[in-house]
Amino acid sequence: MTATAPAPSTARALATAFLPRLALVLAALLATLFTAASPATAHAALTASDPTDGAVVATAPAQVSLSFSEQVAMGDDSIRVLDPQGRRVDTGELRDMCSGNTVRYGTALHSGLPNGTYTVAWQAVSADSHPISGAFTFSIGAPSATEVSLPTTRAGGGTVGIAYGVARYAAYAGFTVLVGGAAFILLCWRRGAAERPLQKLVVRAWVTLTAATLAMLVLRTPYTGSGRFADAFDLAGLRAVLETKTGASLVSRLLLLGAAALFVAVLFGVYARRLQGAGTAEDTAKDTDDLTFGLAIGGAVVSGGIAATWALSEHASTGIQPGLAMPADILHLLAVATWLGGLSALLVALHKVPGIERSAVRRFSRVAFVSVVVLAVTGVYQAWRQTGSWSALTGTEYGRLLLLKVALVAVLLGVAYMSRKWTARLAEAPAAAAKPDVKVGAQVTAGDDVSRETRPDVSGASDAEGASGGSGVSRETEPSTVPADPERAAQLARQRAALENAREKRVRDADPDRAGLRRSVLVEAAIAVVLLVVTTVLTSTEPGRTVEQEAARGSTATAVPDRAVKITLPFDTGGPNGKGSVRLELDPGRVGANTLHLWADSGDGQPFALPEIKVAFTLPAKDIGPLPVVPDQASPGHWTASGVQLPLAGEWRIDVTVRTSDIDQTTVQKTVKIG
Repeated sequence: MTATAPAPSTARALATAFLPRLALVLAALLATLFTAASPATAHAALTASDPTDGAVVATAPAQVSLSFSEQVAMGDDSIRVLDPQGRRVDTGELRDMCSGNTVRYGTALHSGLPNGTYTVAWQAVSADSHPISGAFTFSIGAPSATEVSLPTTRAGGGTVGIAYGVARYAAYAGFTVLVGGAAFILLCWRRGAAERPLQKLVVRAWVTLTAATLAMLVLRTPYTGSGRFADAFDLAGLRAVLETKTGASLVSRLLLLGAAALFVAVLFGVYARRLQGAGTAEDTAKDTDDLTFGLAIGGAVVSGGIAATWALSEHASTGIQPGLAMPADILHLLAVATWLGGLSALLVALHKVPGIERSAVRRFSRVAFVSVVVLAVTGVYQAWRQTGSWSALTGTEYGRLLLLKVALVAVLLGVAYMSRKWTARLAEAPAAAAKPDVKVGAQVTAGDDVSRETRPDVSGASDAEGASGGSGVSRETEPSTVPADPERAAQLARQRAALENAREKRVRDADPDRAGLRRSVLVEAAIAVVLLVVTTVLTSTEPGRTVEQEAARGSTATAVPDRAVKITLPFDTGGPNGKGSVRLELDPGRVGANTLHLWADSGDGQPFALPEIKVAFTLPAKDIGPLPVVPDQASPGHWTASGVQLPLAGEWRIDVTVRTSDIDQTTVQKTVKIG
């Protein structure tokens, strides 16, 4: 039936009663979200370590410390230090060394460690809920052989990572269809609440989202930890997950899904029965307007809350401007769900329900247009926030995925334009002849806006009887007596079902305009599935802005107060045996006099007896330098220089010139922050 707007007086009264409370609920929700989220860069990254990767220290350090670009979650077993034989030499107690904006954690080492190469393996969870991990080595005295192999798989990988990823995809798909299907019914086609295909679609979406959320909650411990499925049943691990931001978000989603179940029950229960029991279009509108308005308000609050569980725990809660990014992310998710989920509901209705009104298709076209506008505005903001530069858009994995998403949206809009043309042709087509007082799935009158292919009266009549039923009157059914033979009865039931399906298909295909609309909507749905996959991958990909920030950090070593600056510079002079690395130590690494140590290692890790090595210090910001330093050779592969004066604080560029033969020479450089 044609959906009608709420009566002005009723709508105004309901708005006066409910909107202030809705505004209060949303304000409390957003305040809670903003309070829980703190600014950070999405995806934490290791920015420094002590000892550094590849460092050779004279004596055993008392501890190992790691510095990160943002706050991370770590446990007592997050940092492990292994000796050359693979035995743990750390105490297993995590030390929180954070101070101000510095995020640093460490673990103490046992005393009396012998010389050799040690491996540091670490694992953490960044502020946007994604696990990160890494490993590096350092040596005491001199490098040695080690039985420890560095891990080749990243945190969150393996079969557990695959299962968790599948649950993530299923959760996004379930949310999209659940919200979009319900919105399609309430905003575009109220009579769809009584249609079994749409009921199945929405209920299955709720089940999918609920099951996926439970799976993510259970798999969270092995996903961020050991990677073993058995740890999913670790109650202590589950308790620890519930104390994290991600765990709280998943539990909140489950609670909101309980409210969503009540919403679905009312939508397909009381609401659908009122629609079926109403006699005329006016009676239907009068009986359902208030309930429609209440369901719309409740559905908006519940769907907004479910969308907020993603905004709270993923990219929107980290990075720049989280206070603006989180509501933008909520609107973005709701727009995607309304458009793509509504598209799936329209596709099901066009294929399974012969009697969908042309007006419902036109209303969805308008709803989809508004969703696309919201999607474009919030998407542009998110793209700027997560990339920030053209180089990040074109030169990072996140940027390339974002460009692919934009291309898919453009193609989808092109196909949607074709769908609008089919919709316009449907609107221009002459309406079907009125069939008063005839049930076609719902009571219709001459004034109703129905399609030319109303639902056929289901009976066991023959095709000839069906052809003669064009006048719109009910056809005689076959005798209702059931054969005594169960096999014969089952055969007749299958024949009747096949006959009914054939009739419905013939009715659906009788209108070329509607058949064209179904095909274009099917293409839209296929593109939408690919778009949803790309969007899900984007949520687990490190943003381009962060990648560039990490690259910039990688070219600058920051001096730690009261600690020497230690850097490693690989080189390749291009000649025979011209590859190696230089380890530089500047002690104490501050303004004034410093002692410089240089170690050169060949490609196989042995000391490299270079014919010549020179160092120069430059402070570009103050136009100082280059200040040349020619170190003295203390032993094979080791050079020193004392009294290296750095007059000012700032970012000093260190140029190391390495010569491996009479003609093979190269210069490598790195910037360090002094002062």
